[in-house]
Amino acid sequence: MGRVTYEEMAAFWPTSSSEYAAPMNEIPKVVFSKTRRTAEWPESRIASGDLSEEIDELKREPGNDLIAYGGARFAQALSRLGLIDEYRLVIHPTALGAGMPLFSELPAPLYLELAEAHEDETGTAIHVYRPRATRGEREE
Repeated sequence: MGRVTYEEMAAFWPTSSSEYAAPMNEIPKVVFSKTRRTAEWPESRIASGDLSEEIDELKREPGNDLIAYGGARFAQALSRLGLIDEYRLVIHPTALGAGMPLFSELPAPLYLELAEAHEDETGTAIHVYRPRATRGEREE
């Protein structure tokens, strides 16, 4: 996760009584930051090197899939470098009228294929997209 998201989550989850608190506190976490030097939240560590190299190293570690939590800047950096294998976009039925774009300064168009779509009773939708190499190409 990016630094800002880490700081927000680290301030909330350790003292939360939510049913999700224990898993959030127990899973390994990596904070991508050039400025933060310590990570006090349990199971956290700092990654301050090259983003591509750090992600490649994480992908080689044993374990499950990686999940990226973070704001638009973090997602933009991962997208620009082609480091995201699957996008899970949570779409709330609210227009704020401001904010940062999720995709910015891409070196080339990023063609996505819808893999799944779900909507809950509040109208919140989750769309799962996977990148395609080129426009019109479908993954088998």
